[in-house]
Amino acid sequence: MSRRTTRPRRSATSAGRPPAITAESPCPCGLPGTYADCCGRLHAGAAAPTCEALMRSRYAAFAVRDEAYLLRTWHPDSRPPAVDFDPGTRWVRLEVLETADGSAFHTTGTVTFRAHFTVGGRRDSLHEKSRFVRSGGAWVYEAAEFEAGANG
Repeated sequence: MSRRTTRPRRSATSAGRPPAITAESPCPCGLPGTYADCCGRLHAGAAAPTCEALMRSRYAAFAVRDEAYLLRTWHPDSRPPAVDFDPGTRWVRLEVLETADGSAFHTTGTVTFRAHFTVGGRRDSLHEKSRFVRSGGAWVYEAAEFEAGANG
């Protein structure tokens, strides 16, 4: 996912905290398992084995507002200086719609997904086809194509 970025909002974390996610919480990415056993491992430094795993972990990073992870997993040619988290946005569900390539045997891949969120109590979604490449041996997010939200 690539939220539009312009400047850091250091007050976003204190002003509008995301729901508390603990090591034992269900992982925000939607796969079975705890945050610690799923995306939390990647946020702590483990390498994503596929571009889908990276995309799911980036979604979870938006949910927990892990700016360092998002920037670390963004291709250096397209990486913004900071992530601008909207304090009113709550990421609530992820649907992976399609994956192409992106395994251990590929150097590129795409993941099409719909990320559901609420903002100001209103439900909406972000529909995106993300491109991933290997950089320095690791999967990184490169760019995306967006479609209009589906309101639900």
